[in-house]
Amino acid sequence: MIVKEMLEKRAGLIEQARGFMDKAKTEKREPTAEERAAFDKAMDDAATLKANVDRVTRLEGEEKELRTVRERRGELETAEKNKGDEQRSERRVIELRPSVSGVNRSITIECNQAMIAEQRAFSRLLLDGPKGLSGEEIRALQKDRDTGGGYLSAPMEFKAQLIQKLDDDVIMRQIGNVLPPVTTADSLGFPTLENDPDDADWTTELGTGNEDSTMSFGRREFKPEPAAKRLKISETLVRRSGIPVDGLVKDRLGYKFGITQEKGYLNGSGAKQPLGVFTASDQGISTGRDVSTDNTTTAMTFNGLKNAEFFIKAGYRRRASWLFHRDGIRELAKIVDGEGRYIWAGSVVAGRPDMLLNMPFYESEYVPNTFETGLYVGILGDFSYYWIVDALTFTIKVLAELYAETNQIGYIGRFESDGMPILEEAFARVKLG
Repeated sequence: MIVKEMLEKRAGLIEQARGFMDKAKTEKREPTAEERAAFDKAMDDAATLKANVDRVTRLEGEEKELRTVRERRGELETAEKNKGDEQRSERRVIELRPSVSGVNRSITIECNQAMIAEQRAFSRLLLDGPKGLSGEEIRALQKDRDTGGGYLSAPMEFKAQLIQKLDDDVIMRQIGNVLPPVTTADSLGFPTLENDPDDADWTTELGTGNEDSTMSFGRREFKPEPAAKRLKISETLVRRSGIPVDGLVKDRLGYKFGITQEKGYLNGSGAKQPLGVFTASDQGISTGRDVSTDNTTTAMTFNGLKNAEFFIKAGYRRRASWLFHRDGIRELAKIVDGEGRYIWAGSVVAGRPDMLLNMPFYESEYVPNTFETGLYVGILGDFSYYWIVDALTFTIKVLAELYAETNQIGYIGRFESDGMPILEEAFARVKLG
């Protein structure tokens, strides 16, 4: 109920903000400084409420996950006590968030005595660092000799949970097409359709039509590249928290890696990192997909947004979504169509996105938000054509002594991922004039 009330209050603030603009429009004048300030405050308060709704929803998900982790921990402890059957094993499937195109993804884990020992060793590693592990436990975690430098591999279940955490927190992983994780190959090559074939020919019953010579394929290489993050957690919190230490570390690393990945999927250069949708590139989305007609040098317009909408073919528009920064929302909330109706509608139902021109609207802090001539400020696209590939590799180094003076434990994690647009005609970038 609290989420519903917050969303209704947000809708009221948006209407209040629009009221200040409507008053000036009715009186056929520009809004006063006081009206602009009141509009900005109402929209800021609406944005704060939306952020709070997202936090409450995320907290409910975390609490559900915590219950699952505790239940699973109990199952592992029970299995550990039952050492009479050393060959006993269990195949467990962890379901990940489906891609926007509906493809289901999962990771299968073989749960046996070795897996239980690995989980136990990993928890001890997070508490005490490598010095707290026996030689056998270090061997259980040291699976990737290339990492070196004291990095130890996390158990499969922890990796799967971290990927799920990223899927839930990073908007591009929610609307993009996240492929099943790569478990062995260093890279994946996907064929891409560079040129469509010509239209079919009208012919006779036994005719086969003209041979096509225009269709061609290209090949883009997906290579999950490593990203690293360091975080510090209170040693007292680690040892006394009701949350298992691996869950606590996963939560914080998920947040840290989430920021890095979101920036990469949106603005990455493609060199040793993802290729972002706002990076003009012939390997991703070229400048030929930029739409600036009818936008001014400092603002989007209704006609400019309609131009972007119809720059994309109908087949892609059916699954297309808008993506803007929150500053873009502030501007979009002022825009009306030719009949004076606002084109942006805030959602009043938890879990449903806002709508812009009757298409879903999403927000990210890392979308470009400088409203100056010639710059990108948003994008419309069928994001099932933005592919993300992870390597099911996560290593961690525990700095148990470096931050002892501040009663903290340091953790350095490494995770591998790549992403890029694979069909540029599914996208239209909104650009100022």
